Amino acid sequence: MRPLLRILSLGLLFLPFYVSSAEKAAPESIAGTTRVTAEAIFDLYDQHDDLIIIDSRKASDRAGGYIEGSIALPDTLTTPVSLAENIPSKSNEVVFYCNGPKCGRSVKAAKIAVAEGYTNVYWFRGGWEEWSENNYPFVKD
Repeated sequence: MRPLLRILSLGLLFLPFYVSSAEKAAPESIAGTTRVTAEAIFDLYDQHDDLIIIDSRKASDRAGGYIEGSIALPDTLTTPVSLAENIPSKSNEVVFYCNGPKCGRSVKAAKIAVAEGYTNVYWFRGGWEEWSENNYPFVKD
């Protein structure tokens, strides 16, 4: 078999694994968090003056728009130190979101927050996908 054909054949063998892992859905829930919808975020805003919203997406995704007032903190930069720098108290209400049900960035970030002892962690599983489908207000830089 020619080298190029061999490489292409191997690539095709692994393609189903790549596609299936890229399209995995986020879990239905995360222990230690409360799952919320886009509508519920408005209620949280009304109930908590100090609500923090963390956008766990990468910068290129955020460039397309984001929830007004949210803090850009990609999951790759979410650490105990970066959480403490952005959330005044471990009892503060904090919402984590990313691109939507097929994105795991907010899952990772919310799990770090829970592991660090944050007690009022909300997870917006629908994320940017749900927010934009509802035509809710957003901003762009």
